[in-house]
Amino acid sequence: MSVVHHLTVGWLVDHLSFINQCGYEICDSFACPGGVTLNTSVTSTEDCHGSSTFVTTSSSSSGPTHSPEDAIETEGKTAKTRYVFREEFFDISKPHIVAPPEQQLCQGCPEMSLTEIKVNSNREECQEGTKSGVEDSVASAMKKRKRKCLFNHGELDALEYHSKVRKLIWEGTLHLVQEGLKSGFLHQRTAELSCRKNNVPVVCGLAELCEMAKQFPAVNEGDHRAVYVLEDETSSPEQDLLSCVAENTSNHAKIIVLMGQKYLVPPKSSFLLSDISCLQPLLNYKKKYDVIVIDPPWENKSVKRSNRYSHLSSWQIKQIPVPTLAAPNCLVVTWVTNRQKHLHFVKDELYPHWSVKTLAEWHWVKITRAGEFVLPLDSLHKKPYEVLVLGRVQGDVKEALRTSEGVLPIPEHKLIVSTPCTLHSHKPPLAAVLAEFIKPDVECLELFARNLQPGWTSWGNEVLKFQHIDYFTLLQKEN
Repeated sequence: MSVVHHLTVGWLVDHLSFINQCGYEICDSFACPGGVTLNTSVTSTEDCHGSSTFVTTSSSSSGPTHSPEDAIETEGKTAKTRYVFREEFFDISKPHIVAPPEQQLCQGCPEMSLTEIKVNSNREECQEGTKSGVEDSVASAMKKRKRKCLFNHGELDALEYHSKVRKLIWEGTLHLVQEGLKSGFLHQRTAELSCRKNNVPVVCGLAELCEMAKQFPAVNEGDHRAVYVLEDETSSPEQDLLSCVAENTSNHAKIIVLMGQKYLVPPKSSFLLSDISCLQPLLNYKKKYDVIVIDPPWENKSVKRSNRYSHLSSWQIKQIPVPTLAAPNCLVVTWVTNRQKHLHFVKDELYPHWSVKTLAEWHWVKITRAGEFVLPLDSLHKKPYEVLVLGRVQGDVKEALRTSEGVLPIPEHKLIVSTPCTLHSHKPPLAAVLAEFIKPDVECLELFARNLQPGWTSWGNEVLKFQHIDYFTLLQKEN
């Protein structure tokens, strides 16, 4: 189970375990072919009409070495390859920044006023300023220290919020960590994994592929299929895959190849690879969702500087057709960064615009494998937690009562505590922690997803990013 411990305060979650329970088993072509390959000659937007087909191939190729491209040649037998996510991507044994002894989790939560939090945060930022680079002169360090001693409005707003949730996060996390240490899931002394820490796959082309799809010739609405089922012995133009929802309806995983890159698709999952300007295929899918999880690419200065991924304005996020996609009484969960501007926007503008009533604020707390905060809890700019805002779509009262029968009300506050993935923006799974608040076998949707889950529909222009086969290791072959 991805939930290791469940207490009143929340859950201790094993993200890695969840991924590996998704069923990444590929059947050998002699038994039940499971690989699907998209062969494309498109390499740039100037040549976006190159010949391409979506054809089934075996998910494996010949070779004795155990690697993601390994083959199984067992004629007449049922054979499977099983993949697991690479463990080193969850190998966080030490905090990114070590907190002072009195601020470490195991010491218990000291009572602290907002003024004291400001002082501690200010001291830490000043210390970071003097350590910001060996090439910095003393004068520039002093200038940086002087500037960072002043709090702007956003920082003051964030500090005030932090002072309200600080004790809940500290004490709740401590209880869950203590349970994890007792059970042996967490270890106070952990050895470094002897794995290839720097061998991160270069996953490119997904967002670019979405851009290229916009240049395909227009197709009549009546000629569009709503679903592309990843079946065996079928072929289809590339345009079909990029213009409708793709489904893996089988009980085993499949492999697709996009622009020369291989991706694993878990069983019973569906996805749409597109950007926000091409959401119509998701609407054509004709499904109403009981759970919608949203992880928007929030606009902020660091994102603009890094150019790591495209960001959306608040206005663009409001245009997402959540009311059209949502079933009655749909549970909507939105990930929010630690900028109070975004939190206020979700609660005061976005949710009312979608007719969603805010019910709760939960927190995802990031810890090391030894049970320490990955960052000092009272750090000014970087916090070891993120916020989730939960709400329900408002509508017909009778229908809402009917759909809520037999499920628990959403608690006002819960913690999801886990060791985070080192890959940027790979959020922990919510399926297990939401299970007691929704009915079984409901339709679930993730917007701006970067990975797939069994039983979920996922959409985004990087929806296959963390499905890249190089993030996985071939664990075993079974006959």
